[in-house]
Amino acid sequence: MRKTMLAAAAILTISSAAFAQSTVIVTDPAPTGSVVLPGEVRTYVMEQNTPSVVYDGDIVVGTTLPDTVEVHTVPDMDGYGYTVVNERRVIVEPKTHGIIQVLE
Repeated sequence: MRKTMLAAAAILTISSAAFAQSTVIVTDPAPTGSVVLPGEVRTYVMEQNTPSVVYDGDIVVGTTLPDTVEVHTVPDMDGYGYTVVNERRVIVEPKTHGIIQVLE
């Protein structure tokens, strides 16, 4: 009886260890600071033929673009605007001109 219980305990230990190895831990927000865009926003922005403007600063998430950079709205998607800066498409928050994501 004791051997049977030890065998059962060993099997449970092994199976729980195997289960623990398949566990995935997700951190939120993502370490890159990226935002998950609705697919419609990305598709719309990538399809637009918008002229690029020149900007001497860094084009990275969190940068606030100057008011001189024209931000275009994304139809039916509040909170998302876009522009093309230094030949790179960027998603911006229309009110603040803050860069939300740089599309590659």
